[in-house]
Amino acid sequence: MTNKGTHAPPGPKGLPILGLALAVRNDPLGTLQRLAREFGDVVSMPVMRMSRVLVNRPDYIQQLLILDHAKLHKSTLTKLVVGPLLGQGLLISEGDFWRRQRRLAQPAFHRSRTNEYSPVMVECALERMRNWRGGETRNIAEEMMKLTLEVAVRTLFGTSLAGDSDSIGKAMTFLMRHYLRRARTPWRVPENWPTFANRRARREVEYMDSLIYGIISERKKDTRPRNDLLSLLMSAMHEDGSQMSERQVRDESMTLFVAGHETTALSLAWTWYLLGENPAAESRLAEELRSALAGRPAEVSDLEKLPYLNAVVHESLRLYPPAFIMARMNVETVTLGGYEIPPRTTLLASQWVMHRDPRFFEQPEQFLPERWLDGLEDRLPPGVYFPFGDGPRRCIGQGFAQLETALVIAAIAQKFRFRLRGGFPVVPEPLVTLRPKYGIEMSIESR
Repeated sequence: MTNKGTHAPPGPKGLPILGLALAVRNDPLGTLQRLAREFGDVVSMPVMRMSRVLVNRPDYIQQLLILDHAKLHKSTLTKLVVGPLLGQGLLISEGDFWRRQRRLAQPAFHRSRTNEYSPVMVECALERMRNWRGGETRNIAEEMMKLTLEVAVRTLFGTSLAGDSDSIGKAMTFLMRHYLRRARTPWRVPENWPTFANRRARREVEYMDSLIYGIISERKKDTRPRNDLLSLLMSAMHEDGSQMSERQVRDESMTLFVAGHETTALSLAWTWYLLGENPAAESRLAEELRSALAGRPAEVSDLEKLPYLNAVVHESLRLYPPAFIMARMNVETVTLGGYEIPPRTTLLASQWVMHRDPRFFEQPEQFLPERWLDGLEDRLPPGVYFPFGDGPRRCIGQGFAQLETALVIAAIAQKFRFRLRGGFPVVPEPLVTLRPKYGIEMSIESR
């Protein structure tokens, strides 16, 4: 990496051979913040002799995600972690194939189509609450995973997998940790070796495949008209009249299913944690909901009249973005701030870092939803706040996720409040997404 052939971006040397590998493994979030604070807008990160560059300036991030996006592919790390499960879905695929798939899937996520699913989102929230009693303690992260899983299967597949929710949750947690651990290990045991972890990983992928392929098979036999996302994917046609293969439908369905319910569940879980730790904000939200809705579930048309609810969602995504980092590998030389970044360098832009940057947010570590009430989102430079990414590869399900999050919070917050169980450790665990490592145990209080 050179600046006009003279020097590389600043950054720590780290340990011999290992570089920053141990620091990244032991405290990835803290390490990212420290590097941004100490070394500035473009930081060289040596990790096991692999070239990585952390980008911490909004216009440079916009350059990566928008202006230079054609020069960048998803990183090898991303493909190692999620590729075995998601295949060539939208999250992984590249080039012309990705563009064709994106065009096919895009109509399923138009706002008018997404809004049609709002009754299902509210219904799933009401059903989940029927199992709760005031005074009991529950792992609210697990509860939100079950809730959003049910929303996902009903809207995506037009069916229900409620009886499989625990098995799906366990499979996803294991696979995320297993593949991330493999990706971070320089000396990997081959996947076909019959180790305990490899055998379990195969079983969990086969289990997830059996669910998705089983639903696709049943759908092919069912000639009734349907309005779910799977039907739209199966019927969508390319310009030449061809349709997705069964494998492509599987990959896109798995991507939407896994990414969709996982990230929304985490958004909800982190929101309940933050509200529980900030009773004044929780009370203000409850009052807004009581005044505007008078106890009834929210509808799509209500959301524009609930500014504090929207501010709570924005602030939760700021502090605990489920997608906490974006990694790209450049296939051509990219110039950032005068530094020429050679091909096959992993370029990182972290939502966790930028969303907590004191240059753009006062009291950045504090949960202050009111900061969003005076047009902050419009004043922020592009590249500062990007919980769903940006550019051509911005999350296709952003509108769906934001709608589901708002409607579920509005439904639940009118009936219950939550308080963190005394002494329970809440530890962010940056896997593929930003999960609470031990869950979030909260006591439930009826209103």
